Amino acid sequence: MKKNLKVNLIWFGLIIGLFLILKGLELSGIMNLYYIQILMGIGISILMGLGTNLVLGFSGQFTLGQAGFMAIGAYSSAIITGMMPTYDGFYLSMVVGVIIAAVVALIFGIPTLRLKGDYLAIATLGMAEIIRIIIVNGGELTNGAAGLTGILPYTSWPVIYFFVVIITILVLNFLRSATGRQAITIREDEIAAESMGVNVTKLKVIIFVIGAMISAIAGSLYVSYIGTVVPKDFAIMKSIDYLIIAVLRGLGSITGTIIAAVVLGIINMFLQNVSNLRMIIYALALILVMLFRPGGLLGTKELYLSKFFNKSKEGK
Repeated sequence: MKKNLKVNLIWFGLIIGLFLILKGLELSGIMNLYYIQILMGIGISILMGLGTNLVLGFSGQFTLGQAGFMAIGAYSSAIITGMMPTYDGFYLSMVVGVIIAAVVALIFGIPTLRLKGDYLAIATLGMAEIIRIIIVNGGELTNGAAGLTGILPYTSWPVIYFFVVIITILVLNFLRSATGRQAITIREDEIAAESMGVNVTKLKVIIFVIGAMISAIAGSLYVSYIGTVVPKDFAIMKSIDYLIIAVLRGLGSITGTIIAAVVLGIINMFLQNVSNLRMIIYALALILVMLFRPGGLLGTKELYLSKFFNKSKEGK
């Protein structure tokens, strides 16, 4: 009990310490508006990577539909904050987006999550495209293909930082729960899990819905700092971007997802002038990872401070 309390206090100290460092860099002018935007983009990528990795890495569902849920969150915030231009309106829009995404995930998930592999990927890709086409044909509400502009900036990097920390903690606690551990057994061997009495379809739907809710939150935060939203922002390439984050550093690793999002965010910063080469570099990196490290660079490894305490005790 004391060891867990000590570990939690250290993590809390590291989180607060990192926040203070970033705040100090901002106040000193070292981290200007450009770097703040990069930092916020990394935060959004971490959230989307968490949602994707939860579905793909921890329950073994190959999905290409996360961009659709991100679009739901983005348009919910854009529309509602246009009607209620206050912080209350922004957080209300986030709640609405999460609820809509959860309902859509439930409706699509119940019939489609019985599929496996490529069939599931195609089904979820079709779902994302249906969402995007509905937005395109949304008339005055969504402004069609032209999208919505003039969205007020309710998102700041501390807000994104807060959501990244809270959602990461919630995801980790979920994965350590009985339900989360059952979900991991599905990834390892679905037939064995079902033979042991695990309700595979039910757990797949639960994971899918949670991933959709995380993506909707990321969409709300994204649109509030970009200030504009158009349907083409949520095409298949958006889902693939976040799929790369989940795959590159390790399917089934929260630590890997965060590291990948940070590294790719920094790489993107240096590739601004050669953006056409970005996907080529990503593709080459994925090919190398799949050839030499099929489970990702970190695999399913996580960073646990408790391991350091155990090692120090063994050393004594």
